Amino acid sequence: MVVADDFFFSGLNIPGNTSNPLGSRVTTVNVNQLPGLNTLGISVVRIDYAPYGLNTPHTHSRATEVPLVLEDTLYVGFVTSNPADPDKKNKLFTKYLNCGDVFVFPKSLILFLFNVGHKNAVAFAGLSSQNPGVITIANAVFGSYPSINQAVLTKAFQVEKKICKNPNMVVADDFFFPGSNIPGNTSNPLGSRVTTVNVNQLPGLKTLGYSVVRIDYAPYGLNPPHTHPRATEVLLVLEGTLYVGFVTSNRADPNKKNKLYTKYLNCGDIFVFPEGLILFLFNVGHKNAVAFAGLSSKNPGVITIANAVFGSYPSINQAVLTKAFQVEKKVIDYLQAQF
Repeated sequence: MVVADDFFFSGLNIPGNTSNPLGSRVTTVNVNQLPGLNTLGISVVRIDYAPYGLNTPHTHSRATEVPLVLEDTLYVGFVTSNPADPDKKNKLFTKYLNCGDVFVFPKSLILFLFNVGHKNAVAFAGLSSQNPGVITIANAVFGSYPSINQAVLTKAFQVEKKICKNPNMVVADDFFFPGSNIPGNTSNPLGSRVTTVNVNQLPGLKTLGYSVVRIDYAPYGLNPPHTHPRATEVLLVLEGTLYVGFVTSNRADPNKKNKLYTKYLNCGDIFVFPEGLILFLFNVGHKNAVAFAGLSSKNPGVITIANAVFGSYPSINQAVLTKAFQVEKKVIDYLQAQF
């Protein structure tokens, strides 16, 4: 029943309507619009910008993006996942792109594109998935339905190049890590501590696609909204009660909000967080809580949303943030000062 039209889509010569608060419009051509893309692992978009229009900070949970600028000048950037050293900030990479320029946004990292010119701008982009998904950070964190618990949000907003060892030099300790019975120090503003066991701590995980973490929570401690760009997480609660949740990627209908899925977990309960989606875990009890989690990558990465968006180095341009979050500059000043 396949016909030529299954491989055909027309209309990308038509400008998108940018009459909206962000001043941009994305016209998507993925497997939903073009059935012939099924199994091919690629899709395309056209992005139109009014003067000073913004494609707001977002992620593609299943794809790398490569945009090509066709008209005018865009200021673009992406923020790395959290550094291994918790005292170091997420790194922001930015570039001004003119007509004919190409830039790469790695899979699942937070990115933005901003028209800095007085004229309309146009870009096309290829994405490495037939259905890449999109998570607009501001909408997902502050506009999900139902809303993320405000206690979570108020508290939240205060790769790897391992070389395989010579097989003749491998020892049993390469597959061993002690100490996951020791509680982490939760004396910090969030009241939580993640003890990570990935390929950096346990070399035997190399090539195995797996890692584990222990998460300790003080009473009302929070593991704030974050993503794992390279892994699905499966959580097991050992002590206490956790309120957990994740937010879906952006809906096909732009008038519908990101969906929030939440659950209260007790000792012995398990919950799954899909790869690349924004998730959080909050201790709602008066006692300490403990959880262990397995992740489907030897080095899953983590992007803490508040730190990445408001605490990157150098800082994301405030014109980008005020437009993305639809707030006044003084609000952005306050949030950036917290990180």
